[in-house]
Amino acid sequence: MKEQLVHDAEVLKDSTRSIISRIDSTEITVNELEAKVNSLVVQAKVTGLAMSILNDNQIIYRNAFGYANYDRKTPLLINHSFYGASLSKAVFGYLVSVLSNENVIDLDKPLQEYVDFPLYELKSGDKWRGFQDLKNDKRLEKITARMCLSHTTGFQNWRWIPRPNDPENDRILKIYFEPGTQYYYSGEGMMLLQYVIEHITGKELEALASEKVFKPLQMKNTSYLWQERFEDKFCNGHTAEQGVLKKDKRDEAGAAGSMETNLIDYSLFVQHVMKLYKANSGIAQNLFKPNFRIRTKAQFGPLSLQESNENDNIQLNYGLGWGLLQTPYGFGTFKEGHGEGFQHFTIIFPEIGTGIVMLSNSDNAESIFKEILEISIGDTYTPWKWENYIPYQSKE
Repeated sequence: MKEQLVHDAEVLKDSTRSIISRIDSTEITVNELEAKVNSLVVQAKVTGLAMSILNDNQIIYRNAFGYANYDRKTPLLINHSFYGASLSKAVFGYLVSVLSNENVIDLDKPLQEYVDFPLYELKSGDKWRGFQDLKNDKRLEKITARMCLSHTTGFQNWRWIPRPNDPENDRILKIYFEPGTQYYYSGEGMMLLQYVIEHITGKELEALASEKVFKPLQMKNTSYLWQERFEDKFCNGHTAEQGVLKKDKRDEAGAAGSMETNLIDYSLFVQHVMKLYKANSGIAQNLFKPNFRIRTKAQFGPLSLQESNENDNIQLNYGLGWGLLQTPYGFGTFKEGHGEGFQHFTIIFPEIGTGIVMLSNSDNAESIFKEILEISIGDTYTPWKWENYIPYQSKE
């Protein structure tokens, strides 16, 4: 068996072990896992899926199933580039934790205190990302970095997506509750924090991420901006009917969701975070500190406004850009990403050194996440109903 995986191999799969250990100490062979995943990918019409597994804080398995482009029948490889969607937020949370550890930013200091002008005048990117809508709302002055990263700012997710209880809102950014008192997933909060950090440091997000994350971790094919080097090895997103979507090549960095990455790089990132936790690093301690207990019926949609105790058994919570849950085998920390023909999920259990990364270029992928989590690493704790990861069999 190989002792180390190749960093950037032009290969379909590689592994260092023939047996994978689950969080409950049971095992599954690589052959058994691959047979099951292949079956799920075909049955659920998942165009492509790239997956890695970690045991003992090491990447022990990587594989790619299906296609990078369905029409061309291009096989998906582990170094194909994916639109990372909201996995961008997990990397941003880590970056902010690093900056906090360096005393660049205090997680609990109101962001207003970092600028010498009204926060609503903060320089931003596209016009729709400005904060002038909040000119007369003093609650903006209370928002902190921790609130932005734990989704408790009071903002809607995006101003162009009306909250279920405010369907008539036409692209107006609002604060719907006292900051820090409720959970409501918000990309707008991430963008506010991004612009404040860019103001504090005098550096743009891509430069900061490259300096603090991508270069140190050798994430050679990850960026918050589209890069020319991605041109020869990217996969297209696909609809539920396996229609090929045109690749969106982002030219503006967004902490909430512009990142491009691949399985090799993102697995290195996840491995690094796990090792930091094992080393009792302050960065990891900040990252995975529970900030807010979540008691909603779902993360998105109308049910996100309904209270529920369904996930009290796992103590569902949020850290800095990562979700948190408790199990008999230690805590788990997770992040999902979805949008424009891409669906991703990763969860790690830092106390036992086990985890999984799943990147997909299909709008059907979430329908197999629950089963893959269970058979691969024995994760029966991810709140799949809250995530709306309804198995494809239930949709038929």
